Amino acid sequence: MRGRAARKRRRKRESVVQSVSLCHQLQYVRLRTFLHQRGFSSTLLQPALFTDTGRGLQALKSIKPGQLLISLPESCLLTTSTVLDSYLGQYIKSWKPRLSPLLALCVFLVCERHLGEASDWFPYIDALPAAYACPAYFTDAAAAVLPSGARRRALEQREAVRELHSLHQNFFRSLQPLLSQPVDEVLTYEALRWAWCSVNTRSVFMSHPSNDSLSGQDVYALAPFLDLLNHGPDVQVKASFNDVTRCYEIRSVSGTPRYQQAFINYGSHDSQRLMLEYGFVAPRNPNSVVYVDADLLCDVLRGDKSLDQKIKFLKENNFLHNLTVSSEGPGWRLMTALRLLSLPQTLYHLWKAVLLGQVLCEEREEWSVQTAKTLCQRLLQDSHTALDKIADLLRQCDLPVREQLYVVESLRQEERCILGSCLELLEGPPRQPPGEPFPRQPDADAAS
Repeated sequence: MRGRAARKRRRKRESVVQSVSLCHQLQYVRLRTFLHQRGFSSTLLQPALFTDTGRGLQALKSIKPGQLLISLPESCLLTTSTVLDSYLGQYIKSWKPRLSPLLALCVFLVCERHLGEASDWFPYIDALPAAYACPAYFTDAAAAVLPSGARRRALEQREAVRELHSLHQNFFRSLQPLLSQPVDEVLTYEALRWAWCSVNTRSVFMSHPSNDSLSGQDVYALAPFLDLLNHGPDVQVKASFNDVTRCYEIRSVSGTPRYQQAFINYGSHDSQRLMLEYGFVAPRNPNSVVYVDADLLCDVLRGDKSLDQKIKFLKENNFLHNLTVSSEGPGWRLMTALRLLSLPQTLYHLWKAVLLGQVLCEEREEWSVQTAKTLCQRLLQDSHTALDKIADLLRQCDLPVREQLYVVESLRQEERCILGSCLELLEGPPRQPPGEPFPRQPDADAAS
């Protein structure tokens, strides 16, 4: 009994989120001084280290629903206007073809980091992470243990950053007069990757007027201090730039108790998207799903002689993407795709009725449910295999790779829980599908 009680007390201690203030550390003292000089101060929030999320902002007072959480003056925001008004402005404005707003911000961050303490933005850049756990940083080993769809998108992200670097070598070389070292040692692929991740993971959405000097939509604003706010999937806030006060404002909808971490919401994203875009997986995410790839679907159904024709039909009708399962069961799109795949040629004319939610005969519905179960079992086995591989890798890798693997491990663990819950539901009592089933038809070419 004593051992069990001790375990319970330990679990309770571990479940209680603890925090340590960071406001006395030099980099945060510098950051707050820098922002104060630009017209911002906050008595409501302080930087802190939390046991569950790492770095974040802690409420020093109770924040009531509807209360302003933060109001950051325009002078504190780093935007393309900042870049174009800087020493880089003449180089960017004269360059053809025009650069994207994203690249302009990335180059500015790299150049400012190169200046070190001589940079006006040094207190902010010094507070940025030195590296990120998003896929642009992933090693081949970390990418290999991602789910197949996420792995494909992760490799695309990594390649996009590499291409961004290689395609703009001539522009980078034009900046040599500004740099105290050879441009090849400053605007490296690694430096651009760091800047790209800084902008993509930390900027807030802020629409800017079109600019003749840049090409493409300009919606980025880097927001010092504000970007320390972490994502909470169940949190509601209102965030926008206030044209009257000329501040970027975030207003809490639900409030935050004193000394608790204040969160914002990055959007209703599932964990794969959070991992791909921000480099983390949020616990207890109500938007979490597991994706079913078309390749897996084809592999499971490879015995069906008319599979190619059916897949072509699904592709033409935009039904081969966003096929998911959640802890509440297979998604509507997945079940509809499976019902369509169960159709023999003699019932192809009923596809519109299937899309409208009508079901086929009990035999077809049972086939669809059994196929969903097979897909979940295959995905679950893949998750177990990946988690075993991650455990092996964690025993032999260094810290940066370990951070990447922890993110993938969290994604895979969540995936395992979702698939387990979905299988439990599918293996329960037979579901009663809505609507009247169609009469049975000859099914010589039915999916096997």
